[in-house]
Amino acid sequence: MTAPAVATSVEVRVRYGEADRMGFAYHAHYLDWCDIGRTEHLRRHGVRYRDLEDRGYLLAVAEASLRYLKPAKYDDLVRITSWVTDVGSRRIIFEYRIERVEDGALLANAMTALVSLNPSGRPARLPDDLLSLMRGVAVREV
Repeated sequence: MTAPAVATSVEVRVRYGEADRMGFAYHAHYLDWCDIGRTEHLRRHGVRYRDLEDRGYLLAVAEASLRYLKPAKYDDLVRITSWVTDVGSRRIIFEYRIERVEDGALLANAMTALVSLNPSGRPARLPDDLLSLMRGVAVREV
């Protein structure tokens, strides 16, 4: 999986508290890194989660998958690259590539599907401006 041109990359350093006794990043932190990547991807396209929430829309992760290839280690600088692959009226699918900056090693591939909810927690159609924007940057084939 190669990142498309409309992808957003952000770098984070593996903190001591994210590593296990062997010095490897604990597996659950990869989802945290996906959240960082997704948030930055939206922000760089002019969408802030906070603004969506203020408008009464919540984006909840409904599905997530990760394929671990190599471990990240304490103090590694990792790059999370995020992009949108599908947009529906109530759902956005993001894909991710997580790699070590130092040697370019691919550490993991991931996917999350987010659904739009209203403040009561019920599925809600995404606002038209967000749908239009996300459809404009969505990549169908990578």
